[in-house]
This record gives sequence, structure tokens and C-alpha cells, in this order.
Amino acid sequence: MTMTMTEQVLARAAKRDAVRPGENVWVDVDVQMTHDVCGPGTIGIFKKQFGEHAKVWDADKLVIIPDHYIFTADVMANRNVDVLRAFAKEQGLKYFYDVGTENYKGVCHIALPEEGHTRPGEVLLGTDSHTCTAGAFGLFATGIGNTDAGFVLGTGKTWLKVPPTIRVVFTGKLPPYLMAKDLILAVIGDIGVDGATYRALEFDGDGVFALNIEERMTLCNMAIEAGGKNGIIPADAVTTKYVDERGVKTGSKPYTIFKPLAGAQFYSEYTYDVSRLEPVVAKPHSPDNKASVTELKGTKLDRAYIGSCTGGKLTDFRAAAAILKGKEVRIDTFVVPATTEVARGLDTEMIGGVSLRDIFLNAGAKIGDASCAACLGGPSDTFGRLNTPISCISTTNRNFPGRMGHREAKVFLASPLTVAASALTGTIEDPRNFVA
Repeated sequence: MTMTMTEQVLARAAKRDAVRPGENVWVDVDVQMTHDVCGPGTIGIFKKQFGEHAKVWDADKLVIIPDHYIFTADVMANRNVDVLRAFAKEQGLKYFYDVGTENYKGVCHIALPEEGHTRPGEVLLGTDSHTCTAGAFGLFATGIGNTDAGFVLGTGKTWLKVPPTIRVVFTGKLPPYLMAKDLILAVIGDIGVDGATYRALEFDGDGVFALNIEERMTLCNMAIEAGGKNGIIPADAVTTKYVDERGVKTGSKPYTIFKPLAGAQFYSEYTYDVSRLEPVVAKPHSPDNKASVTELKGTKLDRAYIGSCTGGKLTDFRAAAAILKGKEVRIDTFVVPATTEVARGLDTEMIGGVSLRDIFLNAGAKIGDASCAACLGGPSDTFGRLNTPISCISTTNRNFPGRMGHREAKVFLASPLTVAASALTGTIEDPRNFVA
């Protein structure tokens, strides 16, 4: 039977020859991730249902990464991390990346691949909607709630419905003024924030495979912004090189690569010629409120923000730094690396003999510690949080009211190139004016 990428992965996890959309199946979970926001609730449910002193199904398959509300004086936020620490010690967890230690990593969705936890063909679940980021590695990754996560901790299994698949094909050569963020915002703008509800988004085409692995992560990261159950990209040599290099951290476990099969049945298909697209911006207050940068050029801004799981990777900072080098920003500009590895890259990556960090600082930007920072609002002392109803252009993935703090603040979503260009003018700016 011919299956989509997602169906092939789920069939393997269900130990079946084939699965079909709409079927409910039990699947074995290869990796379970939780963090400081949902971890305590998940742990509480696990202990209530399996016993106060119960052991998780497999301590080597559980990954805990505090990242959301960590650099804060908020008592309740700090208590959440204390709960994680106690549980990690009790369970003897190998993969607990504790804040305040040399083992701290940063945003879970970027730390997972960096630390070797994303392998093609596997099922990865996390208590965070953007867990779908890991689909860039040819696996099934999706977010689940605390109740389901508590059950997985005790059994290593979950019960889910096989999603139908929407196929999105990107053709053509990507112009230097476009990034993956523009591509996914174009898709979300066309199909809407509910256009892929409980459906897989399978990305394919030459335009996808020309992207580096971090840009592919951006595509899959925002599948959830279209309502998607998961995003997935077939693994190729770029994928396996990254996975094999990082896999040594987890023991270089074997994995299975699935490829798109001729004759697979899709719910719908969309094709984009990337060479014909222009920079895209999502207006407040929804990721599908799409406009071209030309339509919004000149819109006044108060702040620029470059960071998050979808916009705080090294690729994102290289792009932004290339525009900011030798110039000064006109509005408050915040730079927040997703992980400590990315933060180190700000010092080691150079453009014209100048480090990315120095480029940002010389331009007048403020650099924060590796974390989610303002992306989910968080406590009032969260770095870069909006405490007044100002306008911000951001590389983050959501612009719902209150998402970066003040509920009346206006958040425009855009690529790192567009955000950097806009920081220089104080208004929404076309990056084509700064990119050769």
C-alpha cells in the first residue's frame, strides 16, 4: 500500500504494514520531551496515575529542557524548575538540561536536534505545540497535552488518529532576499490558521532541499500555525550529515529513512515557485493575516525582535547581521539566541572579520541569554517583553494578542532579513533594499 511520509512513520511505530488517515492506532514513542511550563503538570499526572514512586517507561528516552520562564525572579516560575530538578534526580535522567549549569541548552526545539535527539523515522512527542519543528528531520513530531504526556511517561505509548496529509511543494531558486519564514508565512496566509487542522504538512520540492537544515526547521516549526498536526520533510544527505554528527551525543542510535512514495494520496496539494515570491509579513493579530512587505512599507514601528525557536538560529542571525553590519538601528532591537550553542556562534561566526555579536552590539542592539525570552510573554521581567502597547516586528511565530506581553501591542511577523531592515529605518522595510 502506498503511504505518505507521515503514514509510513506511524505505520512503523504502530508495528503495522500500513495505516490510513482517520485510523486510530497505538504507537510506540521514541522520544518524549517536556519543559518548565508543562513539565510539573505532566509529572503530577504521572505520579497520580502510576504511583508516587513509579519509574518512567524508559529514562533514556525522556528529555527535559527548561527554557520558557527561567531567567526571572518570579517565584512560581522558579518553583516549576525546582519540580523538574527533583524529578530528574529521582528518575536518574541522563537528559536533563538544567538552567544555571554548564549543561543548560536553551529553547527545547533547537536543543533537541543539537543534542542528538531527532532521528529520521521516529516518533517524538513534546508538551509544546512547536514540537513539530523536529519534522525537519524526517520524523513524526507533534505536541501533546499534560494528560497524554503523563500516560506516555508511564507506558511509552500513545493513542492517536492518523492525519491526512497536505503536500506543499516549493520549486525554483530562492532569491537572496527571501528566507524559509517568508515561504511558510505565504502558505499560512493562503490556507489560514485552521487550514491544516489535524493534518500533516509534507514539504517537498527543489526549493525545500536547497535549504539548510535550520531553514527546514523553520518550515516545520510553523506547521502548527496553520493548525497542522505535524510538519515533515523527507530526510536527505543534509539531514543525515547533521543527525550523524550530533548522534554521537546519544550513542549514535540507528534510524530508518522513509521517502515519498509514488501514488500516495494527499488531502490537497499546493505548489509555490519561490523565485516569484516577495518578502511576506503577517499583520496583527494572526499568523495568517498576510501582506507583502510592499503593502506595509513605511508602517511605523517601536521595536524589532530577532529570536525564538523559529527565528533565533545561527542562520537567522547571519542573515540579520549581514544587513546590520556597519549600520545603526533606529528602534529598540533585541537579539535572543535560541540556545547556548547559537550564543557561542555569535562570537565565532564572522562577517568581514567582525563577529556577529559585535555587529549587533555596534548596531545598537541588545543581546539576551539563550531562552524563549519574550516570545510567550512570560513574567514581567522577561527579556524584551512588551509592557506597553507598542508596535514590534519580530521573527517569532505567533502574533496573537498578549503573545509578547501587552495584549494591545501590535506584533508583525517577518523573516530575520525583513526585521533587520526594518530595525534600520524604524518602519517596515523591504529587505531587497539592503540585499544585493
